[in-house]
Amino acid sequence: MNKQWVLATGNKGKVKEMSELLNSFSIEVLPQSHFEVSEVPETGTTFVENAIIKARHASKVTGLPAIADDSGLEVDFLNGQPGIYSARFASEQASDQDNIDLLLNKLEGVGEAQRSARFQCVLVYMRHELDPTPIICQGTWEGIITEQQNGENGFGYDPIFWVESEQCSSAQLSKQRKSELSHRGKALSLLVEQLKVQLG
Repeated sequence: MNKQWVLATGNKGKVKEMSELLNSFSIEVLPQSHFEVSEVPETGTTFVENAIIKARHASKVTGLPAIADDSGLEVDFLNGQPGIYSARFASEQASDQDNIDLLLNKLEGVGEAQRSARFQCVLVYMRHELDPTPIICQGTWEGIITEQQNGENGFGYDPIFWVESEQCSSAQLSKQRKSELSHRGKALSLLVEQLKVQLG
């Protein structure tokens, strides 16, 4: 079995997180930038499609098994927006703050009962670019969109994502607690369980 896998992201945090989880399988996880893999246009209409597009591209270029994730925020009042456009909600070059401002603007005057939302994360593992049965794992994290920003940790929409069980925003959680609760943490746990079955 191939002991090197490529992770279809340039995010160092994600690479570290994935490396720690796959350590027990003696697998080295390398970011796609290590192989000079270019970004691929995310032309899918769902998180699953986009994750598969990214994994297939990374696997095709490197010839290695690949893992990719696609994640975002769904707000019920906005019929699931920003969804797959979460990172580029305000514009293609939007900052986290631009996206937060636009979302809060769209929810202005909307009561708490209608501000329900969830983070979604879909993780895909492909053994090779033509893998007909990729492993697909999905994690969901329920919350409420606040009216004010709170907290300095995390990124993206974390400062306005209220976590009821913790009575604070996602951006006020410790890194460890966030990874225990989050959509990405849940999807990663499912992936590790599936890999145990597949890799023995």
